[in-house]
Amino acid sequence: MATDLSSVAGERRCLHCDSHITEQFARVFGDHRDRVHRCPRCDTHARISRGSAVGLSVKIPDPQTSAGRHGGQN
Repeated sequence: MATDLSSVAGERRCLHCDSHITEQFARVFGDHRDRVHRCPRCDTHARISRGSAVGLSVKIPDPQTSAGRHGGQN
């Protein structure tokens, strides 16, 4: 069984990249259980504000797979 990485030992973590997430970020952008599926470390603000942190698929290209975005290659 997989461990829910969003709150191991009381510390919230991004489910995608395992980065630390503040409780406030999880409350504002996370899903109904305050889990964060994408965070500013692994996604863009434009995608997060449209629902990627909740786990929704958004139309804006993913910086993990689209070169030239969020510090990627040009």
